[in-house]
Formats: sequence, structure tokens, C-alpha cells
Amino acid sequence: MTGLAPLAPYRRITIKIGSALLVDADTGRLRTDWLDSMADDLAALQRDGVSLVVVSSGAIALGRRLLNLNALALSLEQSQAAASAGQIALSQAWATALGRHDIVTGQILLTPNITEERRYFLNARTTIATLLGLGAIPIINENDSVATAEIRYGDNDRLSARVATMVEADCLVLLSDVDGLYTAPPGRAPDAQHLPYVPAITPEIEAMAGGAASHLSRGGMTTKIEAGKIATQAGTAMIIAKGNDLHPLRRLAEGEAHTLFAAADSRAQARKRWIMGTLELAGAFHVDAGAARALLNGKSLLPIGLTRATGDFIRGDAVAIIDPEGREIARGLAGLGREQADMVKGKKSDRVAELLGVGTRSELVHRDNMVVLLGQEAKV
Repeated sequence: MTGLAPLAPYRRITIKIGSALLVDADTGRLRTDWLDSMADDLAALQRDGVSLVVVSSGAIALGRRLLNLNALALSLEQSQAAASAGQIALSQAWATALGRHDIVTGQILLTPNITEERRYFLNARTTIATLLGLGAIPIINENDSVATAEIRYGDNDRLSARVATMVEADCLVLLSDVDGLYTAPPGRAPDAQHLPYVPAITPEIEAMAGGAASHLSRGGMTTKIEAGKIATQAGTAMIIAKGNDLHPLRRLAEGEAHTLFAAADSRAQARKRWIMGTLELAGAFHVDAGAARALLNGKSLLPIGLTRATGDFIRGDAVAIIDPEGREIARGLAGLGREQADMVKGKKSDRVAELLGVGTRSELVHRDNMVVLLGQEAKV
């Protein structure tokens, strides 16, 4: 499957798979043939050097049958129980399907606080990045076994968009039972036209989907457009494609209809805007001249270059980095809290491990979580 045309530009892809694709609606059983074909497609992409993250629905649908629950009327407690039982079956199914290609899977269950609170966000992001670096494919789902209506993403479209931005995916692919966006809902407007490309999500585009999504809506095109807003504004392109048939990614490569939503701008620009514009600074790292030069050359900030820390911050908070002349030369996300930073100030990395414990990340700000600023006066 070398040279997947719509996916060829992207080297890290998040793929969201809906329950209806994985689980037969009539029997409640796993569509094993479909899953095996998807595993074939994923393996082909990975052989082409693409890093893959899968957001997979299906746990509740599988758990309903396993626990002999009424599929049409589940209480919250029954849904949580179904998710608990079904998640095991779902994970085993993915492990088996991808194991045929000697691909290891890692299961990650998320709740909204993990993608919204920076310290949890960074931990989850690091775990996923480590799995990808080891050649594994993370299989991600919402932790429905403990989530309540008040603390849910509400649908896996928006969850997948949060995951895609968290892992800095180049593209998010939403596979479901629709082949993209139309100028109006096709079921209500027979003359609706399919849109193969959307340069930006505007109010007009939202209207085509049926109106802007609310935090209470679940499924349908509105939540897909909401997911697209999350993804594209963070620099991730999005594709909506039909996935019902076998080998959905291969079929996408062979020209099956889909809609591509363009990323708002480059990932570097989007990330810079996000760090610079949406995070309130909680403190500052003041550094020596050597550390300042290293940062301007693309290095991470290490404790040895820290002269003092100011502010009350914890790991994951936004901090300014100040050079000896008092200029803010960079801004980023703290890898250590204020108390730990004071402990390791001016220390070499091996000494940091002694003070904080082996395995503790030694960077005060990792270069992946940093924006270097040139010519700006310090604001902290």
C-alpha cells in the first residue's frame, strides 16, 4: 500500500474508528474480517514509516453482548459495566489482529482531565510518544467504565481530535459510515453535493453539517466538524471517510470519496500561537549565558544553566525563560515544578538523578515544549 495518495504527505496519523465499523449491529459481535483488513492497512502504513495512533470505539457495544444487556436501554451503571467488560475484549481483538504483523499494541484509556490539564497531558503524551518510538501502535478509548455524563468527552470524534493534537499528528482520519461532508445532510436534501476539500471551517460549513455542535451532542456530522475545528486550528489536517467495507485505508488510497479539511497553518505556527496566546505564565526560569546560547541553537533547558526560578508553578505550567540581560528569550512548559527546580538549580544531569530519583526527566523545559523568541523584551 505504498504511496497512499490522500495520506502520503503525513508521517504521524491518528485514526478514529466508530463502533458501527467494529461491531455488527445485529449480533453485537466483533467484525473480525473487517478488523483484520484494517490491521493489514495499518501494518502497510507503518512499513512506509508512518507513526500511527488508533482511537477505537466499540467497548460498550461489545460489553453489552458479553453481559447480556438490553442494547437499547442502558443505565449509566450498566454502560460503565459494559465498557469495563468490553474494553478487555476490544484490547484483545486489537492485539491479536496487529500481532499477526508482529506489531505490539498499547492500551490507553483517557478521561477529559488528561487532555485538558497540562501535567496529565504531558504524562499521556510522553507515554504515547514512547510507544510510538518503540514501534507499537497505541489503542486509545475514553475510560467509559468510570466516566459519568458530567465528565465525558461525549463522543470519540472529539476525543480523537484531542488525541491528535496531543501527539502532534499531521492528520486525523475519521472513519465512520459517511464518506465526507455534503452541502446539506443528504438524507434531507437529495441534491446535496459532496465536498472533497474544505480549506477552513466557517459558519457556512457548520451550517452544512446541521449547525454548530454543542457539548451535549453526540455523533453525527456536527461532532465531526467540531473535531475538525479542534484539529485544524492546532495544525492537524482532517479526513472524513467511509469505513464500512474491508480495507478502508486502501480504498481511500484507491480514490474512494472523502473530505479533506486543511490545517489552519503549519504545526510549528499553531503550537507557537497556542503556547504564546492561550497559556497564562505561572513563573520564569532565569538562565546563564551558556544556557541562553544553547536554547537559541535548539537545545532543551537543563538544570545546570538555571540561575534562579520565580513564580509558583507545577510541572506542565507555562513559564518564561529569561536570559542574563533580563530578556524573555523563550517560553515553554515546565518539566519540573518550582520546588524541584530549586533543588536542581545549577546541577549536572547525573546529580539531578541522585536528587530526584532515577528515571525523573531532567529537562526543565524540553525543546518540544518550547517556543524560542527573538528580540522580545521579558514580560515576567
